[in-house]
Amino acid sequence: MKNNILYWSIVSSLAGFIFGFDTIVISGAEQQIQSLWHLSSGMHGVAIASALYGTIIGSLLSAWPSDRFGRKKTLLWIGILYFVSAVWSGLAHNVYALILARAIGGLGIGISTVAAPLYIAEIAPPETRGRLTALFQFNLVFGILIAFLSNYFLGKYLDVSVAWRWMLGVEGIPAIIYTLLCFKIPESPRWLIGKRNNRAEAKTVLQAIRPKATEQELEAQMDEIALSFTSKASTERFWTWKLHLPILLAFFIAFFNQLSGVNAILYFAPRIFEMTGLGS
Repeated sequence: MKNNILYWSIVSSLAGFIFGFDTIVISGAEQQIQSLWHLSSGMHGVAIASALYGTIIGSLLSAWPSDRFGRKKTLLWIGILYFVSAVWSGLAHNVYALILARAIGGLGIGISTVAAPLYIAEIAPPETRGRLTALFQFNLVFGILIAFLSNYFLGKYLDVSVAWRWMLGVEGIPAIIYTLLCFKIPESPRWLIGKRNNRAEAKTVLQAIRPKATEQELEAQMDEIALSFTSKASTERFWTWKLHLPILLAFFIAFFNQLSGVNAILYFAPRIFEMTGLGS
């Protein structure tokens, strides 16, 4: 049980790794991009932040594909969006192509921030749910680290005229690996029961999650999942007094994280260090 759940959680959380990787790779390429296409400061800012446009749209729409097509298919499409974005960014012939390509990757990022943790939460038992969903955040930070290292070595050993293309395009490697691995993970049993009423397939997944469970225990769990979609609990509104505090805490943690200016540092780290004299 534990091995299955851990493996599926790691695979789905790799979306977070590519999220972090995608965030950082542009920092190594941004100066060459500005120089190559002679961008003004304004246009340069638009181009470098272009992934964020897709991220906003993806995060707002993320619930729809997860509910309509399922958690697994959504995770697969996230990988495809990442791959297309990476390859297209590396081959971009002008700044507008780069902006569109990066925005496509941002769309995948926005969807992944909901779909991946949601999938993990729905396959994980309560006692390990917190630790397993934290894998997404761990992989995000790990992806940031690997992207900085990737940028460093590509910038060191490749000609400056092509290094930036490889910095952006190399993201396609983890993206395709992640996509292929997603074919091997099962669909969320909660989605199968609640959205498709497919108890047979859900039972197969639950048996893989809980191989020692009896027939009666599996049936009881499926009944509990089905009940959660029809009971009063399922219609409880988002803004209830009971949920006010945790929702506000989660919101302000994310809000002040952005307000701290960390993204400006991440996106322009090499330029900032050069301006302080640490780049030489």
